[in-house]
Amino acid sequence: MGISNAEASAQSLEYQISDISLAEAGRHQITLAQNEMPGLMAIREEFVASQPLAGARISVSLSITVQTAVLVETLVSLGAKVRLSSCNIFSSQDEAAAALVVGNGTVKSPAGIEVFGWKGETTQEFWDCLDKTLDWSSHNNGQTLGPTSILDDGGDVIYLVHQGKEFETTGNLLQEESWDQNEFDVVRNLLERSKSKDAYRFKSLVENLIGASEETTTGIQRLIQLQRNQQLLFPVINVNDAVTKSKFDNKYGIRHSLIDGLNRATDVLIGGKVAFVAGYGDVGKGCAEAMAGQGARVIVSEIDPICALQAVMDGYQVAALESVVEQVDFFITTTGNKDIFRPQHFVRMKHQAILANVGHFDNEIDMVGLAAIAGIKAIEIKPLVHEWVLPSGRSLIVLSEGRVMNLGNATGHPSFVMSASFTNQALAQIDLAQNGQKMSKEVHLISKENDEKVARLHLTALGVELTTLSKDQARYIGVPIEGPYKANHYRY
Repeated sequence: MGISNAEASAQSLEYQISDISLAEAGRHQITLAQNEMPGLMAIREEFVASQPLAGARISVSLSITVQTAVLVETLVSLGAKVRLSSCNIFSSQDEAAAALVVGNGTVKSPAGIEVFGWKGETTQEFWDCLDKTLDWSSHNNGQTLGPTSILDDGGDVIYLVHQGKEFETTGNLLQEESWDQNEFDVVRNLLERSKSKDAYRFKSLVENLIGASEETTTGIQRLIQLQRNQQLLFPVINVNDAVTKSKFDNKYGIRHSLIDGLNRATDVLIGGKVAFVAGYGDVGKGCAEAMAGQGARVIVSEIDPICALQAVMDGYQVAALESVVEQVDFFITTTGNKDIFRPQHFVRMKHQAILANVGHFDNEIDMVGLAAIAGIKAIEIKPLVHEWVLPSGRSLIVLSEGRVMNLGNATGHPSFVMSASFTNQALAQIDLAQNGQKMSKEVHLISKENDEKVARLHLTALGVELTTLSKDQARYIGVPIEGPYKANHYRY
């Protein structure tokens, strides 16, 4: 069978994806997404002439979606080279991966990008793809070469670099709490292979890394722990806690994509049912609002008294899971913690209750504990929808094998809200390229100026007209006319 010119040009790149013939379908979707991502398109227009990322090698680990495609093509249009892998085994859109590899050589859609990932990876394949993302030796005549910066979602790539350097030095590998024994063995074997090939590979990678940017709450939690232990090896910009990320992606994004995932997976009527949302942070708030908007009665659980008070003031019942478990039709966990739904809960749940996790890892629903229940049987209803039949004859519906279901069963957050998150990422990578050498080895917040800039870049598309302060008004409240308008401690 012959191949197209576009596919032929892709052959000069390193890549490992599902099906390159999907490139045309992916390109159409990326073109549509660009229209819904005004922030990223404005960043391209502002910086394409100055090329602030010229010479940068950015190793990216994000869900390989059409929205991610717009981000990484933005980075390339500003001068960077990119190697991309998925941050989740189920979150890739294979058509987006194919379109990125093929490219089409314009400023809006640069020439091909090296991509490693597909929907439905195994744990072994997932870590192999992450490792490939860090390996730039093909750009250096086969000699060890790593990225100049990392763009991560969940912290796995950053964690791999830290653990790789430690393993080279001591032979020790810390078992991350989100890993089961299989994942620990996979990572250890990966590091053993790396060390046998180049005993100082990760040491060299660290020495040449300017820094990283991190997308999500789970990753930031891991990085803060490294910082507390004075083990953080390079500066990291905290994109997650930018207001235009956490208060938009986390709340408004999940408000859209949770319902999308539930409908695609089950098409079960939500109105009139009972939904339980574990956690009332920004993601939990979006989930509760989405389910209530569909007509469900929402019950929230919380450990934080402030968030619990917010939930009850927003009109939701706040209760411990154990006191309401038999009433619930939809169980949704948003906490970033582990063991939220456990075997003692599974055996009390309603027949065909639906379990959905929108946290980053797969341990919020205790899938190991579920599988260990004596006599239980799993039946695949369709891809990423499984019925677990209990010995009692009752069954539970588990989505995306306990992993993040709004990306597994659907396609993630809509483009517009991801534009805000990813515009922050683009600005963070520019900041690293320009200032990273001077930054301390800590987790750094996005500046208030950039946070407000990201918001401004999205207002025109929504027809918003901002009020402008007079000089006297600005002086009266003690802010510049052009902003920023809020103190760093302000809670939006």
